[in-house]
Amino acid sequence: MSEARIIDGRRIARRIRGDVAHRAGVLKSDGHVPRLDAILVGNFPAGQLYARSQQRRCEEVGIDYNLHALSDETDDQRLQAHIEQLNTDPAVTGIMLNLPLPDRLDAPAAQYLIDPYKDIEGVNPANIGLLFYDTPILAPCTALAVLAVLRHQRIALRGARVAVIGQGNIVGKPIALALMTRQATVLTCNKFTDNLADITRTADVLISAAGVAGLVQPDHVKPGATVIDVGINRPSDDRVQPVVGDVCFESVRHVAGAITPVPGGVGPVTVALLLSNTVESAAKQLEKRRFHR
Repeated sequence: MSEARIIDGRRIARRIRGDVAHRAGVLKSDGHVPRLDAILVGNFPAGQLYARSQQRRCEEVGIDYNLHALSDETDDQRLQAHIEQLNTDPAVTGIMLNLPLPDRLDAPAAQYLIDPYKDIEGVNPANIGLLFYDTPILAPCTALAVLAVLRHQRIALRGARVAVIGQGNIVGKPIALALMTRQATVLTCNKFTDNLADITRTADVLISAAGVAGLVQPDHVKPGATVIDVGINRPSDDRVQPVVGDVCFESVRHVAGAITPVPGGVGPVTVALLLSNTVESAAKQLEKRRFHR
């Protein structure tokens, strides 16, 4: 039995980071330094570890990085005031709010305050809404990552039948809209869809972003289809256990034509496109300033 091609997300990410480094260098030579300001609220070891990883990735491609570590006592008013301060600081070209926030804080309200031109994660309602017209200022990174993987695989989306499992605001809905603007025939499903396998098995491309480990079995997949696994699930509360995707990788790889692994698939591409969005935000702000002179 033949096996699917494994799509190497790390390789795709390296190419994107190379392009980001070049674009960051061009901006710097023009006197405009791309800068990412990240906000971390509370003493979360995992969040601090992720912040250090963010800083390292930024430094590798020539992006300045500032971490704003706010205390556990930070309330909604103080957090939102801090975001507004970053919005008005011309030296700040990108803003990222690290999640999760403490339960008492209103995460969507804080995210929605971020200037759409500095919203490198693409979560502001203005950016989400503009996806409808395929004209976001900055698009959600994971949705961009899925498109980048499909482009790398030279998948012709026009007329293709694409099933998207998951209707979340950050991945499922944005990627469905993006595929529609590329004239794909999009089937939107979720983990509660009746006879899910009967629907997904008709798709040339299957994208799962449901956040349910093991949801996609071999009978969900059309032979030879491209399978993009966006799920990130931890099988237990043990932090030592590796994450897994939505797709039963070892069995589905014998049916699919190409498949992304977890980890090492969509994840690295998403991180690289977060850096790309940071440089893109800096470029668009520079263009905006020139226009208003």
